[in-house]
Amino acid sequence: MLFDSTVRKELAQSFGVTLVVIFTIVLTSMLIKTLGQAAGGNVAPQDVMLLMGYAALSHLSTMLTLSLFIAVVFTLGRMYRESEMAIWFASGIPLTRFIKPVLRMAWPVMGVIVVLEMIVWPWGNQNSAQLRDHYQKRGDLSRVAPGQFQSSRDGSRVFFIERDSEDGNTGRNVFILTQLPQREAVTTSSRGHIEQAGDDRFLVLERGQQNETNLKTDDKTVARFEQYKVLADSQVMRSADALPPKATDTLTLLHTRSPRNDGELTWRFGWILACVNVVLLGIGMAANNPRRANNWNLLFALLGFVVYFNAINLSQTWVSSGRTSIAGALVGVHGGALALAMLLMWLRDQGNRIGLTRRIHKKTAAVSA
Repeated sequence: MLFDSTVRKELAQSFGVTLVVIFTIVLTSMLIKTLGQAAGGNVAPQDVMLLMGYAALSHLSTMLTLSLFIAVVFTLGRMYRESEMAIWFASGIPLTRFIKPVLRMAWPVMGVIVVLEMIVWPWGNQNSAQLRDHYQKRGDLSRVAPGQFQSSRDGSRVFFIERDSEDGNTGRNVFILTQLPQREAVTTSSRGHIEQAGDDRFLVLERGQQNETNLKTDDKTVARFEQYKVLADSQVMRSADALPPKATDTLTLLHTRSPRNDGELTWRFGWILACVNVVLLGIGMAANNPRRANNWNLLFALLGFVVYFNAINLSQTWVSSGRTSIAGALVGVHGGALALAMLLMWLRDQGNRIGLTRRIHKKTAAVSA
Protein backbone atom coordinates (compact mmCIF):
# COMPACT_ATOMS: atom_id res chain seq x y z
CA MET A 1 0.00 0.00 0.00
CA LEU A 2 1.21 3.50 -0.83
CA PHE A 3 0.62 4.68 2.74
CA ASP A 4 2.78 1.97 4.31
CA SER A 5 5.63 2.22 1.81
CA THR A 6 5.80 6.02 2.02
CA VAL A 7 5.94 6.07 5.80
CA ARG A 8 8.49 3.24 6.00
CA LYS A 9 10.79 4.82 3.42
CA GLU A 10 10.91 8.19 5.14
CA LEU A 11 11.34 6.61 8.56
CA ALA A 12 14.26 4.51 7.33
CA GLN A 13 16.00 7.57 5.87
CA SER A 14 15.54 9.57 9.08
CA PHE A 15 16.73 6.64 11.17
CA GLY A 16 19.92 6.24 9.12
CA VAL A 17 20.84 9.92 9.31
CA THR A 18 20.04 10.12 13.04
CA LEU A 19 22.09 7.01 13.84
CA VAL A 20 25.15 8.37 12.02
CA VAL A 21 24.96 11.66 13.92
CA ILE A 22 24.42 10.04 17.33
CA PHE A 23 27.11 7.43 16.73
CA THR A 24 29.62 10.11 15.76
CA ILE A 25 28.87 12.18 18.87
CA VAL A 26 29.04 9.19 21.21
CA LEU A 27 32.22 7.85 19.59
CA THR A 28 33.92 11.22 19.98
CA SER A 29 32.88 11.39 23.63
CA MET A 30 34.15 7.85 24.26
CA LEU A 31 37.47 8.67 22.58
CA ILE A 32 38.00 11.69 24.82
CA LYS A 33 37.06 9.71 27.93
CA THR A 34 39.30 6.75 27.05
CA LEU A 35 42.23 9.00 26.21
CA GLY A 36 41.80 10.68 29.58
CA GLN A 37 41.86 7.29 31.33
CA ALA A 38 44.99 6.33 29.39
CA ALA A 39 46.67 9.61 30.33
CA GLY A 40 45.80 8.97 33.97
CA GLY A 41 47.38 5.51 33.90
CA ASN A 42 44.11 3.59 34.29
CA VAL A 43 44.27 1.82 30.92
CA ALA A 44 47.05 0.86 28.56
CA PRO A 45 47.62 3.40 25.76
CA GLN A 46 47.80 0.63 23.17
CA ASP A 47 44.33 -0.57 24.21
CA VAL A 48 42.56 2.76 23.67
CA MET A 49 41.03 1.92 20.29
CA LEU A 50 40.05 -1.58 21.41
CA LEU A 51 38.38 -0.30 24.57
CA MET A 52 36.57 2.37 22.59
CA GLY A 53 35.29 -0.30 20.18
CA TYR A 54 34.01 -2.46 23.04
CA ALA A 55 32.32 0.55 24.63
CA ALA A 56 30.67 1.52 21.34
CA LEU A 57 29.33 -2.01 20.84
CA SER A 58 28.09 -2.15 24.43
CA HIS A 59 26.14 1.10 24.07
CA LEU A 60 24.99 0.53 20.51
CA SER A 61 21.57 -0.70 21.68
CA THR A 62 20.97 2.62 23.47
CA MET A 63 22.00 4.54 20.36
CA LEU A 64 19.73 2.44 18.15
CA THR A 65 16.78 2.93 20.50
CA LEU A 66 17.30 6.68 20.65
CA SER A 67 17.70 6.85 16.87
CA LEU A 68 14.43 4.99 16.38
CA PHE A 69 12.65 7.35 18.73
CA ILE A 70 14.02 10.51 17.11
CA ALA A 71 13.30 9.18 13.61
CA VAL A 72 9.65 8.51 14.47
CA VAL A 73 9.15 11.88 16.19
CA PHE A 74 10.99 13.84 13.50
CA THR A 75 9.30 12.12 10.53
CA LEU A 76 5.76 12.30 11.87
CA GLY A 77 6.40 15.82 13.16
CA ARG A 78 7.36 16.91 9.64
CA MET A 79 4.18 15.33 8.32
CA TYR A 80 2.18 17.33 10.86
CA ARG A 81 3.92 20.60 9.94
CA GLU A 82 3.38 20.12 6.20
CA SER A 83 -0.28 19.09 6.70
CA GLU A 84 0.28 15.56 5.37
CA MET A 85 -1.19 14.16 8.56
CA ALA A 86 -4.32 16.26 8.06
CA ILE A 87 -4.76 14.65 4.65
CA TRP A 88 -4.36 11.14 6.07
CA PHE A 89 -6.78 11.91 8.90
CA ALA A 90 -9.31 13.36 6.49
CA SER A 91 -8.99 10.14 4.46
CA GLY A 92 -10.19 8.17 7.45
CA ILE A 93 -6.78 6.89 8.60
CA PRO A 94 -6.44 7.11 12.42
CA LEU A 95 -3.16 7.69 14.21
CA THR A 96 -3.12 4.08 15.44
CA ARG A 97 -2.88 3.03 11.79
CA PHE A 98 0.71 4.33 11.83
CA ILE A 99 1.72 1.60 14.27
CA LYS A 100 1.90 -1.05 11.54
CA PRO A 101 4.30 0.71 9.09
CA VAL A 102 6.42 2.05 11.93
CA LEU A 103 6.85 -1.39 13.52
CA ARG A 104 7.50 -2.99 10.12
CA MET A 105 10.37 -0.55 9.61
CA ALA A 106 11.65 -0.96 13.17
CA TRP A 107 11.47 -4.73 13.70
CA PRO A 108 14.93 -5.50 12.17
CA VAL A 109 16.46 -2.87 14.43
CA MET A 110 14.59 -4.33 17.42
CA GLY A 111 16.01 -7.76 16.57
CA VAL A 112 19.52 -6.30 16.55
CA ILE A 113 18.84 -4.65 19.92
CA VAL A 114 17.82 -8.01 21.41
CA VAL A 115 21.09 -9.57 20.25
CA LEU A 116 23.09 -6.60 21.50
CA GLU A 117 21.51 -6.64 24.97
CA MET A 118 21.55 -10.40 25.48
CA ILE A 119 24.97 -11.22 23.97
CA VAL A 120 27.07 -8.24 22.88
CA TRP A 121 26.51 -6.07 25.99
CA PRO A 122 28.00 -8.60 28.48
CA TRP A 123 30.66 -9.69 25.98
CA GLY A 124 31.88 -6.14 25.44
CA ASN A 125 31.85 -5.34 29.16
CA GLN A 126 33.69 -8.57 29.94
CA ASN A 127 36.45 -7.88 27.42
CA SER A 128 36.79 -4.30 28.63
CA ALA A 129 37.03 -5.50 32.24
CA GLN A 130 39.66 -8.07 31.29
CA LEU A 131 41.76 -5.47 29.48
CA ARG A 132 41.57 -3.10 32.42
CA ASP A 133 42.30 -5.84 34.95
CA HIS A 134 45.21 -7.13 32.91
CA TYR A 135 46.70 -3.67 32.91
CA GLN A 136 45.99 -3.07 36.60
CA LYS A 137 47.45 -6.47 37.54
CA ARG A 138 50.79 -5.41 36.18
CA GLY A 139 53.23 -4.13 38.78
CA ASP A 140 53.96 -0.43 39.02
CA LEU A 141 57.40 -1.03 37.51
CA SER A 142 56.01 -2.77 34.45
CA ARG A 143 53.25 -0.19 34.03
CA VAL A 144 55.59 2.74 33.46
CA ALA A 145 57.23 3.47 30.14
CA PRO A 146 61.05 3.56 29.89
CA GLY A 147 62.47 7.05 30.17
CA GLN A 148 59.20 8.60 31.39
CA PHE A 149 57.91 9.66 34.78
CA GLN A 150 54.70 7.83 35.65
CA SER A 151 52.43 7.79 38.71
CA SER A 152 51.45 4.58 40.44
CA ARG A 153 47.85 3.40 40.47
CA ASP A 154 47.07 4.95 43.89
CA GLY A 155 48.96 8.16 43.07
CA SER A 156 51.28 7.92 46.09
CA ARG A 157 54.43 7.07 44.09
CA VAL A 158 56.15 8.44 41.01
CA PHE A 159 58.44 6.12 39.03
CA PHE A 160 61.24 6.54 36.57
CA ILE A 161 63.08 3.52 35.13
CA GLU A 162 65.16 2.35 32.25
CA ARG A 163 63.71 -0.92 31.03
CA ASP A 164 66.22 -3.76 31.05
CA SER A 165 64.22 -6.82 29.92
CA GLU A 166 61.64 -7.61 27.28
CA ASP A 167 59.17 -9.13 29.75
CA GLY A 168 58.83 -5.79 31.57
CA ASN A 169 59.55 -7.32 35.01
CA THR A 170 63.11 -6.00 35.36
CA GLY A 171 64.49 -2.47 35.12
CA ARG A 172 67.69 -0.58 35.85
CA ASN A 173 68.35 2.89 37.27
CA VAL A 174 65.08 2.95 39.19
CA PHE A 175 63.84 6.19 40.79
CA ILE A 176 60.84 6.23 43.13
CA LEU A 177 59.31 9.27 44.81
CA THR A 178 56.91 8.27 47.61
CA GLN A 179 54.60 10.89 49.07
CA LEU A 180 52.62 10.08 52.20
CA PRO A 181 50.72 12.40 54.57
CA GLN A 182 53.58 12.54 57.10
CA ARG A 183 56.68 11.69 55.13
CA GLU A 184 58.33 11.93 51.75
CA ALA A 185 60.93 9.50 50.48
CA VAL A 186 63.18 9.36 47.43
CA THR A 187 64.48 5.88 46.62
CA THR A 188 67.09 5.16 43.96
CA SER A 189 68.42 1.82 42.88
CA SER A 190 70.67 0.43 40.19
CA ARG A 191 68.33 -2.46 39.47
CA GLY A 192 64.84 -3.72 40.30
CA HIS A 193 62.56 -6.63 39.49
CA ILE A 194 59.04 -7.90 40.23
CA GLU A 195 58.31 -10.82 42.57
CA GLN A 196 54.93 -12.50 43.10
CA ALA A 197 54.01 -13.58 46.67
CA GLY A 198 50.53 -15.07 46.84
CA ASP A 199 48.05 -12.42 45.71
CA ASP A 200 50.53 -9.59 46.26
CA ARG A 201 53.19 -8.28 43.92
CA PHE A 202 56.44 -6.76 45.22
CA LEU A 203 59.06 -4.54 43.62
CA VAL A 204 62.50 -5.70 44.77
CA LEU A 205 65.28 -3.08 44.51
CA GLU A 206 68.98 -3.93 44.62
CA ARG A 207 71.95 -1.79 45.67
CA GLY A 208 70.47 1.62 46.29
CA GLN A 209 69.62 4.24 48.90
CA GLN A 210 66.61 6.00 50.33
CA ASN A 211 66.39 9.63 51.45
CA GLU A 212 63.41 10.15 53.74
CA THR A 213 62.03 13.44 55.09
CA ASN A 214 59.58 13.76 57.98
CA LEU A 215 57.19 16.49 56.87
CA LYS A 216 56.19 17.36 60.46
CA THR A 217 59.62 17.56 62.10
CA ASP A 218 61.67 18.14 58.95
CA ASP A 219 64.06 15.39 60.03
CA LYS A 220 66.00 13.72 57.23
CA THR A 221 67.39 10.20 57.16
CA VAL A 222 69.53 8.41 54.60
CA ALA A 223 69.60 4.61 54.35
CA ARG A 224 71.61 2.41 52.04
CA PHE A 225 70.52 -1.10 51.18
CA GLU A 226 71.57 -4.15 49.25
CA GLN A 227 67.98 -5.26 48.77
CA TYR A 228 64.72 -3.39 49.45
CA LYS A 229 61.24 -4.80 48.89
CA VAL A 230 58.27 -2.51 48.13
CA LEU A 231 54.64 -3.62 47.85
CA ALA A 232 53.66 -2.70 44.29
CA ASP A 233 50.16 -4.20 44.06
CA SER A 234 47.98 -6.02 46.57
CA GLN A 235 45.47 -8.70 45.60
CA VAL A 236 46.32 -8.44 41.92
CA MET A 237 44.78 -11.81 41.05
CA ARG A 238 41.03 -11.81 40.48
CA SER A 239 38.85 -14.80 39.86
CA ALA A 240 36.17 -15.00 37.20
CA ASP A 241 33.50 -14.88 39.93
CA ALA A 242 34.54 -11.30 40.74
CA LEU A 243 33.29 -9.99 37.39
CA PRO A 244 30.49 -7.43 37.75
CA PRO A 245 26.97 -8.50 36.67
CA LYS A 246 27.10 -6.31 33.55
CA ALA A 247 30.08 -8.39 32.34
CA THR A 248 28.31 -11.72 32.99
CA ASP A 249 26.44 -13.51 30.21
CA THR A 250 22.66 -13.70 30.38
CA LEU A 251 22.40 -17.47 30.95
CA THR A 252 24.70 -17.24 33.96
CA LEU A 253 22.61 -14.44 35.41
CA LEU A 254 19.45 -16.52 34.96
CA HIS A 255 21.01 -19.53 36.69
CA THR A 256 22.74 -17.53 39.46
CA ARG A 257 20.00 -15.43 40.97
CA SER A 258 20.87 -12.60 43.33
CA PRO A 259 19.62 -9.02 43.77
CA ARG A 260 22.53 -7.60 41.75
CA ASN A 261 22.08 -10.16 38.97
CA ASP A 262 18.34 -9.55 38.92
CA GLY A 263 19.01 -5.82 38.61
CA GLU A 264 21.20 -6.45 35.57
CA LEU A 265 18.51 -8.68 34.04
CA THR A 266 16.00 -5.89 34.64
CA TRP A 267 18.25 -3.55 32.63
CA ARG A 268 18.66 -5.97 29.71
CA PHE A 269 15.02 -7.03 29.44
CA GLY A 270 14.01 -3.44 30.07
CA TRP A 271 15.85 -2.13 27.01
CA ILE A 272 14.25 -4.80 24.83
CA LEU A 273 10.82 -3.63 25.98
CA ALA A 274 11.88 0.00 25.77
CA CYS A 275 12.74 -0.21 22.08
CA VAL A 276 9.08 -1.11 21.41
CA ASN A 277 7.64 1.44 23.80
CA VAL A 278 9.69 4.37 22.54
CA VAL A 279 8.42 3.76 19.01
CA LEU A 280 4.82 3.84 20.22
CA LEU A 281 5.53 6.86 22.41
CA GLY A 282 7.10 8.62 19.44
CA ILE A 283 3.89 8.20 17.42
CA GLY A 284 1.86 9.87 20.15
CA MET A 285 4.40 12.59 20.98
CA ALA A 286 5.07 13.70 17.40
CA ALA A 287 1.92 15.79 17.05
CA ASN A 288 2.33 19.56 16.68
CA ASN A 289 0.47 22.54 15.32
CA PRO A 290 1.26 23.17 11.61
CA ARG A 291 0.61 26.89 12.15
CA ARG A 292 3.58 27.12 14.55
CA ALA A 293 6.95 26.70 12.88
CA ASN A 294 8.91 25.25 15.83
CA ASN A 295 10.31 21.97 17.07
CA TRP A 296 9.02 22.05 20.62
CA ASN A 297 7.50 18.62 20.15
CA LEU A 298 10.95 17.17 19.46
CA LEU A 299 12.36 18.87 22.56
CA PHE A 300 9.57 17.55 24.78
CA ALA A 301 9.95 14.11 23.20
CA LEU A 302 13.68 14.06 24.01
CA LEU A 303 12.86 15.13 27.55
CA GLY A 304 10.40 12.24 27.77
CA PHE A 305 13.09 9.83 26.54
CA VAL A 306 15.48 11.07 29.24
CA VAL A 307 12.80 10.49 31.89
CA TYR A 308 12.18 6.99 30.53
CA PHE A 309 15.92 6.25 30.50
CA ASN A 310 16.26 7.36 34.12
CA ALA A 311 13.22 5.26 35.05
CA ILE A 312 14.98 2.18 33.61
CA ASN A 313 18.08 2.97 35.67
CA LEU A 314 15.93 3.51 38.74
CA SER A 315 14.16 0.19 38.26
CA GLN A 316 17.55 -1.55 38.04
CA THR A 317 18.60 0.11 41.31
CA TRP A 318 15.38 -0.91 43.04
CA VAL A 319 15.75 -4.53 41.98
CA SER A 320 19.46 -4.59 42.93
CA SER A 321 18.63 -3.26 46.40
CA GLY A 322 15.82 -5.80 46.85
CA ARG A 323 13.00 -3.24 46.97
CA THR A 324 11.05 -4.90 44.18
CA SER A 325 11.15 -7.92 41.89
CA ILE A 326 12.04 -8.13 38.21
CA ALA A 327 8.40 -8.63 37.23
CA GLY A 328 7.26 -5.70 39.34
CA ALA A 329 9.91 -3.38 37.88
CA LEU A 330 9.24 -4.40 34.27
CA VAL A 331 5.47 -4.15 34.61
CA GLY A 332 5.62 -0.90 36.55
CA VAL A 333 8.02 0.98 34.26
CA HIS A 334 7.44 -0.53 30.83
CA GLY A 335 3.79 -1.43 31.32
CA GLY A 336 3.21 2.16 32.39
CA ALA A 337 5.09 3.45 29.34
CA LEU A 338 3.01 1.24 27.04
CA ALA A 339 -0.23 2.42 28.66
CA LEU A 340 0.89 6.05 28.29
CA ALA A 341 1.74 5.52 24.61
CA MET A 342 -1.66 3.98 23.84
CA LEU A 343 -3.42 6.72 25.83
CA LEU A 344 -1.61 9.43 23.87
CA MET A 345 -2.58 7.89 20.55
CA TRP A 346 -6.19 7.45 21.68
CA LEU A 347 -6.36 11.10 22.80
CA ARG A 348 -4.87 12.26 19.48
CA ASP A 349 -7.40 10.20 17.55
CA GLN A 350 -10.24 11.55 19.64
CA GLY A 351 -9.04 15.11 19.11
CA ASN A 352 -8.70 14.58 15.36
CA ARG A 353 -12.16 13.04 15.15
CA ILE A 354 -13.73 15.89 17.12
CA GLY A 355 -11.91 18.52 15.06
CA LEU A 356 -12.97 16.88 11.79
CA THR A 357 -16.59 16.72 12.96
CA ARG A 358 -16.56 20.41 13.86
CA ARG A 359 -15.16 21.39 10.46
CA ILE A 360 -17.85 19.34 8.70
CA HIS A 361 -20.56 21.00 10.78
CA LYS A 362 -19.19 24.46 9.97
CA LYS A 363 -19.07 23.76 6.26
CA THR A 364 -22.61 22.34 6.35
CA ALA A 365 -23.89 25.39 8.20
CA ALA A 366 -22.16 27.69 5.75
CA VAL A 367 -23.68 25.89 2.76
CA SER A 368 -27.15 25.97 4.36
CA ALA A 369 -26.87 29.67 5.00
